[in-house]
Amino acid sequence: MNLSMILEMAASNGDRAVATVGDRTLTAARLDTLARRAALDFRNHPAVLYLAANHLAYPVALFGAALAGVPFVPLNYRLGEQQLTALINRHPGALVLEEADLDALTDDALDEIDTSDLEGRWDGDEVAAIIYTSGTTSDPKPAILRHRHLLAYVLNTMEFSSAAETDASLVSVPPYHIAGLTNLLSNFYTGRRVVYLAAFDPKVWLDTVRREGVTHAMLVPTMLARIVAELGDREAATPSLQSLAYGGSRTPRPVLEHALRAFPDTGFVNAYGLTETASSVAVLGPEDHRVAFASDDPAVRERLGSVGRPLPGIEIEIRTEDGTPVEAGDSGLIYVRGEQISGEYGNRSVLDEEGWFSTRDLGHLDSDGYLFVEGRSDDTIIRGGENIAPAEIEDVLLAHPAIIEAAVIGVSDPEWGQRLVAVLVGSADPDEIRQWVKDRLRSSKTPDTIVFRDELPKTETGKLLRRNLLAELENTHA
Repeated sequence: MNLSMILEMAASNGDRAVATVGDRTLTAARLDTLARRAALDFRNHPAVLYLAANHLAYPVALFGAALAGVPFVPLNYRLGEQQLTALINRHPGALVLEEADLDALTDDALDEIDTSDLEGRWDGDEVAAIIYTSGTTSDPKPAILRHRHLLAYVLNTMEFSSAAETDASLVSVPPYHIAGLTNLLSNFYTGRRVVYLAAFDPKVWLDTVRREGVTHAMLVPTMLARIVAELGDREAATPSLQSLAYGGSRTPRPVLEHALRAFPDTGFVNAYGLTETASSVAVLGPEDHRVAFASDDPAVRERLGSVGRPLPGIEIEIRTEDGTPVEAGDSGLIYVRGEQISGEYGNRSVLDEEGWFSTRDLGHLDSDGYLFVEGRSDDTIIRGGENIAPAEIEDVLLAHPAIIEAAVIGVSDPEWGQRLVAVLVGSADPDEIRQWVKDRLRSSKTPDTIVFRDELPKTETGKLLRRNLLAELENTHA
């Protein structure tokens, strides 16, 4: 099967609106026509590279590439010229779509043309998309997603045409992020209109929810933090918003609890997944959020910090470094398996012989199957022979009322191997902060050094760039 199946099924809704940007809206039938027209040109190239923000041309380009039988490659258009050139050079002969090219893809004035010979591209093993990982700890890698991976995610988790005609989903994550791509597919499949924001601004986001009657939205944690900061102590006043999904990186507990108060009538969804897993593999649903937020039981309330339970078709195991499964409650490496899991870079698969993919994230499952992600295994700090997960310390730091953001880094130390440096956004006495941590954890997990910054280095989707911090701190605090 091919992603164009979703376009074909969506097109059966004819004049139903499927995508909006500003004052322009595409219907299902018009999108089908535009994608087919684009495919005639796309099939003369080995790939289609998309280097622009969210635009009505984005779904045209994605489905046009699927119809043409060539990979769709959304690139981070915010990268520097040298980095972008290096990525483009990996795809010789590819068609490069930049901002100036997009209006032509959605031009209503062009005549209709015969696209009947585009039928019949249904090989699920063909490459549908190549998405470069964000590279927070290493250089970006080309994650290969085949049609069968993306379709498995959609078909196993969504119901076709299940949305009301008035439903609308606000998408402000960038098009080169896996969530941007799978949001498009899942919304088109369910029949929900997609409302795109080309650039995120918290006030514009709130205004758009109200103006467009948005019922569903997805944010990365940095965006959610900016929205609740914009609201302050006010409620959001977004009565149409039924569901608010967040994910892509860890969400600070104070930000989540603030958001739950600000959107009291909205169902929250925490989604955990990776580019290599074709989007989400575990979800903490609205009822889970409500029960945990209202509970006085520490174990139940702690689930606000989890990413929920596996989606249909997904298996999750926690293993030691040597691959041995561990008991519930014990920490280890998170492994996942299922039809939607790619685990492929270029022509190299990293799945084991039984189809399991190591996420390289550390975590644990509780006795009821809730998954807790503790951070990247690459981030683990070894201090005096003890393995320390930065996330545990960061959560304690973020619970302090004066701390807005926190990152804990291990820098080289001749005596301890590594020592702990906490880089914080906020304003507080360093000794008070160290005592705050010591009272809640123990001495070995108390930061040796406290550093304050105006902001932390992050990707555009809100992931902390630890390697940038480590390079700086090794030079200044080693």
